[in-house]
Amino acid sequence: MTTSQQPIPAARPVIGEEEIEAAVRVLRSGRVVQGPEVAAFEESFSELVDGRHCVAVNSGTSALHLLLLALGIGPGDEVIVPSFSFAATANVVRLVGADAVFADIEPDSFGLDPAAVEAAITPRTAAIMPVHLYGHPAAMDKIMAIAAKHKLAVVEDACQSHAASLNGTPVGAFGAGGTFSFYPTKNMHSLEGGMVSTGDAEIARTLRLLRNQGMEQRYANEIIGMNMRLTDVAAAIGRVQLSKLNGWTEQRIANAAYLTEHISAPAVTTPTVAEGARHIFHQYTIRVRGDRDAAMAALTEAGIGNAVYYPTPIHRLKPFWEPDQKAGRNWDLPETEKAAAEVVSLPVHPSLSAADLDRIVAAVNDLGENL
Repeated sequence: MTTSQQPIPAARPVIGEEEIEAAVRVLRSGRVVQGPEVAAFEESFSELVDGRHCVAVNSGTSALHLLLLALGIGPGDEVIVPSFSFAATANVVRLVGADAVFADIEPDSFGLDPAAVEAAITPRTAAIMPVHLYGHPAAMDKIMAIAAKHKLAVVEDACQSHAASLNGTPVGAFGAGGTFSFYPTKNMHSLEGGMVSTGDAEIARTLRLLRNQGMEQRYANEIIGMNMRLTDVAAAIGRVQLSKLNGWTEQRIANAAYLTEHISAPAVTTPTVAEGARHIFHQYTIRVRGDRDAAMAALTEAGIGNAVYYPTPIHRLKPFWEPDQKAGRNWDLPETEKAAAEVVSLPVHPSLSAADLDRIVAAVNDLGENL
């Protein structure tokens, strides 16, 4: 029976009066691109990543793209990536002319399996790109040890994990660089935008050149670059959102804890958190054993927003599958395939009320055993 209550959306981006006022203030100033708001946003965001240099760009994808370029990764190189992620993770590897080598994931964190990473290393490997998926940090302690052993760069895709950490170290502060997205559905946003964090001042300077046509001073181009600047309007909104991030994060963690405590459907596995990890729950992702489509239809009928991230692993997407098949590359990724077939993400955003949480629990528990 269709619910008469308002549906609970899977995500609810926040654009409040403070964000609107910040945007209008910048528009009235006349300084709207790559100005003081961007610099202030970078400085403030640096506090999330142990004081690393931060460089703002126009999207999370641009952040990944420019970081690979700044590290000199290109044709002839291989980058180890998970296939269970958004396509941008591997797209940027191809965009710089390198080859994406897919490694399997850990079933609990959905992050790269360190053993699979080690097995995927070849003489051409230049970097490892762990993804902190759904807000859970990847196994960075083990991945960093592998990278050090083989002298490889580590590029962190932290686009879903603002303020997540492992053993006290924030994501984006482990490798050569980390990348973040400020798309509207992320835990904080700037309407659209991205950030690169790095502990290397020279890499930071190269990133600043790359995002601005290769120049620091107008018409004094030093390298080939692009236009991937962030607007001051976006940065002003991002600064407001950043000031609220801690409270929103604690609410997400509390919402997730409530769901995990009360969901008891036998066919459902709730998320786990690795020892030492701070999972900031960009998504609250369950596994459904049985008929996932039927489960999602039942949740939708009950007014509970839900989604699958990601139904098709990257290695099976046409731009990757066809070239790999022609090259005779076949990927054995059983945990990736299993995750893609089982995951469903439920609402966990900070706008949920206590009644909303109870409705989500009731709808999931009503799935019962017959899936």
